[in-house]
Amino acid sequence: ESIIDELAHIAGRDALEFRLSMLGNAPRIRKALEVAADKADWGGPLPEGRARGIGLVIDKGGYVAMVAEVSVAGGFARVHRVTCGADYGVVINPLNVNAQTVGCVVNGLAAALYGEITIRNGRAVQSNFHDYQLLRIDEMPEVDVHIVDSNEEPGGAGEPALPAVAPAVTNAIFALTGTRIRRLPIIK
Repeated sequence: ESIIDELAHIAGRDALEFRLSMLGNAPRIRKALEVAADKADWGGPLPEGRARGIGLVIDKGGYVAMVAEVSVAGGFARVHRVTCGADYGVVINPLNVNAQTVGCVVNGLAAALYGEITIRNGRAVQSNFHDYQLLRIDEMPEVDVHIVDSNEEPGGAGEPALPAVAPAVTNAIFALTGTRIRRLPIIK
């Protein structure tokens, strides 16, 4: 997804428009992207010092698009809002699906921002949560989940949203700073 953003930038095209132009006959991911972009007000005004980035994923029968709104201050990224458009097929329990998607955002942000395991003398240095940083409550962004109405076979909702988080954040950082993030975690 970061490479797609790079290609859009090189072509001088908007990241959303560039993706939509390449989706061809892929109506489910297209709809998820359109919903996320619309609900995030893609192209609309932002507070000073913020930018948006996009991430898409198709995984385990889930079609997920995310738009992250990010600021950077003092070398640290702050994620203010994540807007998700998700087609998981027929949804039996929307509250559960919403909670699963928000959980993916939490875990995806923790991994993207901090998730590093270091090895010393053949062993992991981090042994538990006391020395492996997770997302703290004051770092939690507003998360808006918009489930796309679908009559397709139910897909997974427990994991598909997670991989779209990091590229949405790193693409927003690029849009704001002009610097590409090529290694995770973002914060060391």
